[in-house]
Amino acid sequence: MMNKTLIIGSLLLLTLMPAEVAAQEKLTLAECHRRALEANKGLKMAKEKKAEAEALKKVALWQMLPKVSANGAYTWMQKSTNLLSDEQKDHLNNLSDVVEADISASIMQEFGGLPLIGDAIANGIINILSNGQLATNIDNAGHRIVDALETDTRNVMAGTVTVTQPIYLGGKLRAMYKTASLMDELSGIEYDKKKEEMLIAIDEAYWQVVSVKQKKELAEQYAALLDTLNKNVEEMVAADVATKGDLTKVRVKLNEAQMSLTKATNGLVLAKMLLAQRCGMPLDTVYDVEGIPSNPDYLNTPAIDMESVWANRKEMRMLRISDSVAQNAVVMARSTLLPNVLATGGYLVSNPNLFNGYQKEFGGTFTAGVVVNIPIFHPGGAYAVKAAKHKRMEVGYQMEEAKEMIELQVNKVKFELDLAYKKLAQANSNLENADENLKLADESFKAGVCSSSDLMAAQTAWIKAKSEVLDAQIEIEMSKLYLKQAMGE
Repeated sequence: MMNKTLIIGSLLLLTLMPAEVAAQEKLTLAECHRRALEANKGLKMAKEKKAEAEALKKVALWQMLPKVSANGAYTWMQKSTNLLSDEQKDHLNNLSDVVEADISASIMQEFGGLPLIGDAIANGIINILSNGQLATNIDNAGHRIVDALETDTRNVMAGTVTVTQPIYLGGKLRAMYKTASLMDELSGIEYDKKKEEMLIAIDEAYWQVVSVKQKKELAEQYAALLDTLNKNVEEMVAADVATKGDLTKVRVKLNEAQMSLTKATNGLVLAKMLLAQRCGMPLDTVYDVEGIPSNPDYLNTPAIDMESVWANRKEMRMLRISDSVAQNAVVMARSTLLPNVLATGGYLVSNPNLFNGYQKEFGGTFTAGVVVNIPIFHPGGAYAVKAAKHKRMEVGYQMEEAKEMIELQVNKVKFELDLAYKKLAQANSNLENADENLKLADESFKAGVCSSSDLMAAQTAWIKAKSEVLDAQIEIEMSKLYLKQAMGE
């Protein structure tokens, strides 16, 4: 009863175990690509850089549109602004004295020359002016004038709202926007380039795992063959059909095969760790990969049109953008030698009110104007234009050099792919011969007409031929990948 309970419990635990424990997850190349795209930090940084370039493009666009700004200020001063001097204030505060003297002189001039009573009339009028309320009224009027012209500017507040619209800046703004648009496009190409490089790194790691995995399987097959041969030779030694020297040779080969198997096993672990790291998975993830298809579709090297290659290669596209950026740099450098025209408008408010006799109240006015700046003597600007032109010529030479290097790279990879196809054809032919040779050697050994050394030589040749086929298949896969990259596809 107890054993039955344990069996049922074990079955339940197996049912609840994760799928990765029950069976290794098998990753395809497409699945590795997907995981790497989700986890790669370099790609995420490139994506952020692209978003940054898009924002800067909008910044450049807004440079051509109106800008609205508001400013405010408060100032305290120890003394107020005086429109009158102390002497002028004194004259106004005693205005009746000044007026009386002037009026008296005028009266004496008008009435003093009259016969008999002229002087009497003039003196009477002057006495009336001096002793009456008129002098007091005149002094009060002077006081009021002084008070009216007294400003209280110890606390000054001011504010402005200004609208500025560029009209013509020598073509600078348009060139800046074009440059920002080109940089946005350039960041997109850089993102695609990083993505391509990352996927190629994934392909390299993936095919490395496939290669080491199949090399490990070959090492297992070789070790199994030698283990069987070792048992057969031990029986032959026991039957005095073979010598101990023959057995020693077999055991040495068996030890070498087991060591090779150990190295292949460790190599597979390391290769899987590298692929897991590039896919953003934990290094100890347990998984398997698909091998090379049993009937891979190998085609001949495609025809190459260098004009299409130059048009598609990301490096050439980046250089063409750099050439356009350099052209816009020439325009921006030249703009420093051309007139700049700005239109301005706004509203000004202040306290004291500057527009109503310095009253302690807020008052404002609308403003509008045009600002024109005309460079007259700017020799540095001319040299800046020359420098920008030389930079553009430099980019042109870079494009010519890049074309030559790309053509060289494409032809090199094409030759490597052609060579890989030839290697595969030769390796398959060698494998057919090795299969036939191993079959004959095995039959001869069983018939007693072939030594163990001959059989081991046939086995070694067979393993070598199988390994060469595998190497050629992996080389073709990688060469196809590199050719596709070189062609900009």
